[in-house]
Amino acid sequence: MKISLITVVYNAEAFLQECFDSVMAQTYPDVEYLLIDGGSTDKTLNIIQENRSAIDYFISEKDKGLYDAINKGIQRATGEVIGILNADDLFAHTDVLASVAKTFIDQPKIDGLYGDLNYIHPTTHKIIRTWKSQQNTYEDLKKGWMPAHPTLYLKRSLFEKNGDYVLDLGTAADYELILRYFYTHKIEAVYLPILMVNMRTGGLSNQSFRSRISAFVNDYKALKRNQVPYPLFVVIRKKLRKLSQF
Repeated sequence: MKISLITVVYNAEAFLQECFDSVMAQTYPDVEYLLIDGGSTDKTLNIIQENRSAIDYFISEKDKGLYDAINKGIQRATGEVIGILNADDLFAHTDVLASVAKTFIDQPKIDGLYGDLNYIHPTTHKIIRTWKSQQNTYEDLKKGWMPAHPTLYLKRSLFEKNGDYVLDLGTAADYELILRYFYTHKIEAVYLPILMVNMRTGGLSNQSFRSRISAFVNDYKALKRNQVPYPLFVVIRKKLRKLSQF
């Protein structure tokens, strides 16, 4: 089973090599690695060229943001399963993709899977938050639950059938896709009980008070768009769930 792994990057010279190292250390052999660069102006392109032999597809051009770049990767992917690893994140251990492949092979009827994630300090790697998930159903989305997006692996056929990431909801695009797939289309996804990703803190939705308000509003819009009942109540519960991760 081929896994297509997408990394989107823009001016990430500080951490990109660590990301590459964690990808190249994976023990699972059948991986298609796609790198989508948004036209970096720092030393990112130099780092990419130094690791070019590990990259199956690479493009560097201006885009409409993170999710437009991810969509470009999805459209070029040829694997049966698609996953995303952010340029400043790391796989938690060398057998993550092997565990992903085994789960899909052992349970061929599933559409996707998700696992656990640590938020780590950007430079010290100290664990700041722990996002430990569990097996859930689409009904739990009405209670503010969602899987950790960086741990989400989905069959490529889902994107062909249910669409890619939307570009009008800012950083809530991943939440909207999860709602659309898990709630509206009720895909069958399973929880893989392993730590999959170490994610550096300081994401786009948490950079300022204004960005946090924007994320709240866009989460609400995503819920409304997918006709989830009581969207304001749900988005508040979604935010409160983060408290248990500290």
